[in-house]
Amino acid sequence: MNGSKTFAIHENRYYVVMPSKLPLQLFARTAILACACIPAAAQQTQHRPPAVPLVTNDPFFSVWSMADHLTDAPTKHWSEAAQPMLGLARIDGQTYRWMGAIRRATIPAMEQTTLEVTPLHSIYTFRAAGVELHATFYTPLFPADLDVLSRPITYLLWSATATDGKPHHVDLLLDVDPQIAVNDGSQQVTWGRTRATNLTLLNLGSRDQALLHRSGDRVRIDWGYFHLGIPDSFASSTALARDGIRQWIADGTLPQSDDQEMPQAANLGAHLDLSLSLGEVTTTPVERHVLLAYTEGYGVEYLGRKLRPYWQRNNMTESAMLTTAEKDYAALEARGRKFDDDLMRAMEQVGGPEYRYLTSLAFRQTIAAHTLVADIDGTPMLFSKENDSNGCIDTVDVTYPSSPFFLLFNPTLLKAQLEPVMRYAALPRWRFPFAPHDLGTFPLANGQVYGGGELTEENQMPVEESGNLLIMVAALGRAEGNWDFARKYMPQLKQWASYLEQKGLDPENQLSTDDFAGHLAHNTNLSIKAIEALGAFSEIAEGTGDHALATQYRSTAKSMATKWEGMALEGDHYKLAFDQPNTWSQKYNLVWDELLGLHLFPNSIAQKEWKFYETKMQRYGLPLDNRKTITKLDWEFWTASLTSDPKQLADLTHRITLWADETSSRVPLTDFYDAESGRQMGFQARSVVGGIFIKALMDPKIAKQFAAH
Repeated sequence: MNGSKTFAIHENRYYVVMPSKLPLQLFARTAILACACIPAAAQQTQHRPPAVPLVTNDPFFSVWSMADHLTDAPTKHWSEAAQPMLGLARIDGQTYRWMGAIRRATIPAMEQTTLEVTPLHSIYTFRAAGVELHATFYTPLFPADLDVLSRPITYLLWSATATDGKPHHVDLLLDVDPQIAVNDGSQQVTWGRTRATNLTLLNLGSRDQALLHRSGDRVRIDWGYFHLGIPDSFASSTALARDGIRQWIADGTLPQSDDQEMPQAANLGAHLDLSLSLGEVTTTPVERHVLLAYTEGYGVEYLGRKLRPYWQRNNMTESAMLTTAEKDYAALEARGRKFDDDLMRAMEQVGGPEYRYLTSLAFRQTIAAHTLVADIDGTPMLFSKENDSNGCIDTVDVTYPSSPFFLLFNPTLLKAQLEPVMRYAALPRWRFPFAPHDLGTFPLANGQVYGGGELTEENQMPVEESGNLLIMVAALGRAEGNWDFARKYMPQLKQWASYLEQKGLDPENQLSTDDFAGHLAHNTNLSIKAIEALGAFSEIAEGTGDHALATQYRSTAKSMATKWEGMALEGDHYKLAFDQPNTWSQKYNLVWDELLGLHLFPNSIAQKEWKFYETKMQRYGLPLDNRKTITKLDWEFWTASLTSDPKQLADLTHRITLWADETSSRVPLTDFYDAESGRQMGFQARSVVGGIFIKALMDPKIAKQFAAH
């Protein structure tokens, strides 16, 4: 090695350790030279995520680091509203920062030497004064374990060792600002402490507790309570005080009594402060952990009914849930490490190291854009929030791009998203011959609000959403190996198939899921969706026992696919719209032809398109179409999955990884950016990034492996 970087080994993971005086971006674009002591497969380039997931439970309980280092800026909600958590370390009497920014005093930051984002963990390593500190945020979002998935818990773990062979006395401080429990800092908050078995709980919430009263896009929760859970087995002191940080910096202690003057505005209220003693730290790791939790009583209102979080479906109390989460900690942490290792190894097999990295970035974001609740009979219902685009709940064309994630890891969670919208579509109040777009504005799922709502067809997405639901219901039936769900809603599915048979081949001037581009008549990619959806309906009909209907619609879909090819062909590629010469677009909807085994279109179409796409690549990816250089992260991977050439997949994956490393938009993954400049065009923290798992879903071996997790 040349001395500019060295390798460190931690728990069988390999990191590039970088001097803090050099910019992370430089190393993110530098190839790592082979080292005889480290297997080539184990080497990892140090990437610079646009934002790092810290607390990722649902759209409300969502905290991120949006900077190169955890100490560069306050932690924030996905919406970029400040929700500061401050972390300090006192090493032999000298205070350092390992998380957050502070104005009251000049506290030097520990040197951040590595960062690794895995599917379930964000792992930071810091050094200062002869001590190495690992700080890990772990959210056990196991898709196949709904009980654990639904717990509103993120674990914060620390591990400290001496690096100079000398013992060092180390104490840690964690400070949580009251703004974590309100929409804005002027709202009144109260605080207090309680007990659960083997846990001390510091609690904070708004005074008014107006349940489910606030809906919208860039809003935070202001009902329910944030909890900081501290295991009794650790030497610690706690305080609920405004000046706890100041006192701890001064002498390493916290106030002996809690502030009692409440309520107070959140920006003036008591902070939740924890001081943990690690004692004498040597070469043997000293480990500690705490629980970060948020409980809200009710998670969603669906058609006028207030529904509780899934973990509460059997009347489990907050205390019991927190006690169970602490009891399960060690087993869950071991399970989470194995899950990460298994998944990252599999993703590298599918698409290489860069695909592994991007799927790790997308994993927690995909799930955390949803909330899991239980219907009155205990049925799981999973509601997405359309973060940073309009705040809609259970949007069909948001579920559609994220569906590969759920089909891969647990189809039950896809069914839990489809169930609420299908029930709604079956009601007399939904009077259109096509499928709905959404169920309202999160967290109020009381009826469609997009476009014309329930009143008019204007500005709706008739072909788009009808096609989406037919395709997803068929994919669900194949994944589950039964057609019970489809059978329950056959009247609606038949109606939508009939609509697409009439309107789908050459769509009218309608919106598609890419509604930011405006209305487009004769949309060839939307036409593909309609054709694939009719093929999907033939699978549904076959699965539910109506063989004649299956034969009819398969013939219809095949005939339409043949017509499509003749209508869309333009020399060496296929047009954006049937009536627009000299145009092109990504035909990402073609991916279902293979996924559902429909084979309606000849393989030559995808091959021809990909040869053309290679001429249209930009630095950061493939534009959606000829009109602009804007693109969508999810659709790029769907399009990438159409190629049979690994080099084409690797090239597009590399361009997207380069964008993630270099973009100036320091927010949770956007799915909408400019492929030429890398600039974010809108949207962030959305579940649609789960669409990048489509390539893994298409691998039968990988799909089988994770169906069992």
